Amino acid sequence: MTFVKTHDIADLNSGLVGKDVVLCGWIEDLRKMGKMTFITLRDVTGISQIIVKGELNENLGEINRQSVASVSGTLQETKARDFDFEVKAQKIEILGKAVHPLPVDPIGRLESNIDTRLNHRALDMRNQKTASIFKMRHHVLQILRQTLAEKKFIEITTPKIIGSASEGGANLFSLEYFGKTAYLAQSPQLYKEQMTIGLERVFEISNFYRAENSHTGRHLTEFTSVDIEAAFMDYDDVMDVLESLVIKVYESVAQNCKKEQETIGHTVNIPKAPFERITYSKCIEELQEAGQKVEIGDDLLDSHLRIIGERHPGFYFLTDWPIKLKPFYIREKDEDATLSRSFDLQYGYLELSSGGMRLHNPEMIKSRLGEQGLDPAQFADHLKAFDWGMPPHSGWGMGLDRLMTTLIGIDNVREVVLYPRDPDRLGP
Repeated sequence: MTFVKTHDIADLNSGLVGKDVVLCGWIEDLRKMGKMTFITLRDVTGISQIIVKGELNENLGEINRQSVASVSGTLQETKARDFDFEVKAQKIEILGKAVHPLPVDPIGRLESNIDTRLNHRALDMRNQKTASIFKMRHHVLQILRQTLAEKKFIEITTPKIIGSASEGGANLFSLEYFGKTAYLAQSPQLYKEQMTIGLERVFEISNFYRAENSHTGRHLTEFTSVDIEAAFMDYDDVMDVLESLVIKVYESVAQNCKKEQETIGHTVNIPKAPFERITYSKCIEELQEAGQKVEIGDDLLDSHLRIIGERHPGFYFLTDWPIKLKPFYIREKDEDATLSRSFDLQYGYLELSSGGMRLHNPEMIKSRLGEQGLDPAQFADHLKAFDWGMPPHSGWGMGLDRLMTTLIGIDNVREVVLYPRDPDRLGP
């Protein structure tokens, strides 16, 4: 077996007409018409028509659709409506045979449910709608990194195997680690705070883990989080960073992923700035007006957020939550210690991000840990960094997978994750 791919299909152009090319891809369709065979060959960049004539056609034999092939031939003009050029084949070599029938139709003519598609995810990636989602995700990751770097944030990578609970021990996966108990990190929170001592502004885009037995279209046990932490910023400042980042992602995808939007069948509409900022107390008022039995200090349930989301469609911030509803590291408001300098970024009812200003006084952190029933001794490694000149700092974490669902207009986060993990799915 010998092959040398000379061009991606998307790179074929009029300057190559009359020249020999070697294309490699998957046979999407094949039509034998007398002394000719028409093959459509697809690679990750596009699709091309292959014309097979003469002796090569006579000796073509049986070829299964979706088999991977190398096609050597001459590029020529075409009268076909759906193609700019075609290749007159001189040699066709099957590099890998596809069985028939396949468990999932990659062309999408026969629809499969999401569980069947996930069970055959690699094959599902040949479906152009699925492929377009992950091309867009790739673009989003590029824009996130580029934009944060332009804002002078430094990318870090924190441990995912940790020796103690980072946020109080809730929803942690535990594992045996050489005779000790270890945990899978549910966030980079404590590490990214510590990094502000020397790097000031840091970010991480990585997978984290939450042992949450939720069966919804927005929860996963393994998820990708975008996190920042910034010294000398208040929670208003990092809200501005988050808002500008989301708008930049939408602008870039709208402009640079037009083909993918067309394939998915969804147009990306750029949100207007500034995002609305609604206080927690205002939310309670609106819920009470809607007939909900809820009081100041109550957490907001999914049913509550759906009501608020109907009144405030699109992106908006929920700010100034009660301090008792927030983690131990969140700082209170100076004018009212019962409220916190915190926020959630919402898209309708969907929570995308949570953040705020952090406590940077170690004695206040120890006091807050005690109030929440946590042992300060378990956080000794973290607390000692606060004696080394810890600056005031703020940050947030945002679910990349949830952000992707808003971009492509779907409500199931499993569609935007290659191999999702949830309470029922541990494979493939």
